[in-house]
Amino acid sequence: MNNLPLGATIGILGGGQLGRMLSVAAARLGYKTHIFEPSANPPAAEVAHALTTALYDDSAALARFAASCDVITYEFENIPTAALDTLEALRPIRPNRRALAISQDRLLEKDFLTGLGLTCAPY
Repeated sequence: MNNLPLGATIGILGGGQLGRMLSVAAARLGYKTHIFEPSANPPAAEVAHALTTALYDDSAALARFAASCDVITYEFENIPTAALDTLEALRPIRPNRRALAISQDRLLEKDFLTGLGLTCAPY
């Protein structure tokens, strides 16, 4: 894993409360954040350095967003994986697309965790 240099920009898909908390924490560590959010006036925009308001299926907006970021992450599991397909060709995404896909399907998620030897509630 490479270290992210101070002053780098972290792109965050989703601008809700988790994106806001991530932006605040990133700023304290010396990083900038750029939020990508479909809805107007998301909470994270109040503390982020930049905001892109566009739908997750807007490839041109995603490309512009990626161009302004050094690395991309997401704040919740309901991001369309197709958006990550577009972005991962342009910038590193952490956690990766596979992690997002697993977290979006609870059966797949439990199978994955069980396969790692972790105990899960019966399902």
